[in-house]
Amino acid sequence: MTYQEKLTKAKAKLMLEHPYFGTLASALRIESDPDQLTFKSDGNTVRLNEEYIDKLNVSEVEFILSNGAMHAVLGHMERRGGRDKWLWQEACDFAVNAMLVKNGLQAPEYVNYQPHFEGMYAEEIYSQLKEEMKYAPDTNHDSSGDAQDREESPQQPSGSNEEQTQDDTQQPQNEQGKAEPAQEQEIGQEELGHLAEELKEHFEQIFNKLKRQDALPKDLKFVVPEYFSHKVDWREVLSGFIASYAKSSYSFMPPNMKYLYRGIYLPSLSSDLLRLIIAIDTSGSVDRELLGIFLGEVESIMEVYPNFEIDIITADTKVHSHKTYLPGEALSYEVSGGGGTDFRPVFEYIDRNIDYPTALLFFTDGQGIFPSEEANYDVLWIMPEAVEVPFGEVLLLQA
Repeated sequence: MTYQEKLTKAKAKLMLEHPYFGTLASALRIESDPDQLTFKSDGNTVRLNEEYIDKLNVSEVEFILSNGAMHAVLGHMERRGGRDKWLWQEACDFAVNAMLVKNGLQAPEYVNYQPHFEGMYAEEIYSQLKEEMKYAPDTNHDSSGDAQDREESPQQPSGSNEEQTQDDTQQPQNEQGKAEPAQEQEIGQEELGHLAEELKEHFEQIFNKLKRQDALPKDLKFVVPEYFSHKVDWREVLSGFIASYAKSSYSFMPPNMKYLYRGIYLPSLSSDLLRLIIAIDTSGSVDRELLGIFLGEVESIMEVYPNFEIDIITADTKVHSHKTYLPGEALSYEVSGGGGTDFRPVFEYIDRNIDYPTALLFFTDGQGIFPSEEANYDVLWIMPEAVEVPFGEVLLLQA
């Protein structure tokens, strides 16, 4: 199996077996670099030694690509503070690799992996490594993180999240050895900045989508705790859900052409139409005031999107009305019914009457009969109090 065939097979297996890692890895730039002893990730590019890859099996290559993918996510996390750069990178690598092994990926030899670091944050690992370094006589690092930040440790294994060194940031030269105009260098840095922002947004969308599908990797919270600890208002959650859905209709065929020439494969939008379904429980127990606040918030959010369709369905034990709203139309509903609640007719109605549903926002108090089978589209249950649901995600709505 050739070097390129091994990479292609590893990517395909990741997408099937570990969709979070696979989707992230597909956005990375991969370069062959004979100067690397093994491999290195700087957050945007994974540089591989082909001879090293030839000695690995496909499962080990999956691990390397996943390591690079997670360092791309970590590249957007400002958690280092005043810590020593090299030691912080080591700690992050140990945290990433422990999480990858926990998820069943096969670690190659000589990567930064220690079983006792499983379930630990990078900050905890950093403290432990720093303590161990006090008793390492050959170390040339201190805790200042200044001069030593600009050079690699001679003991540092490959595969860590290394930032650019001073040599990497020198002004480029032309064939005659003269410095290129500063403007060209600035344009390149500006483009890299835009790429970093697009990658950050893309990674957050992947996280939100797989979180709703309950398909996130084990122990991911130890690597990117920022994704889990951020508490937000329900309006922000609702906005994020809609934005994630609006931008999750991605396709890699064709890929986004903007960065394709750099070997970076980002997905392109397959459609510019945002379509949502809102089901409203019209039984007597539903809070009409909260419902009005919810619809007003949805209407406000939709002003951001130029092209959308919103289907509003009202129901209690049966469907009473269905209307499709387009841009410029005020969202409204008719109160009918008022008896008990059975959620099943809404899902049955959607299956029969709405083509390719992908997202349903169901406003209810949660007291009703749920379907026995999970819907094949995203469901967000909007309710004033927490109720256990058989599938989908719950958003607690409070005025």
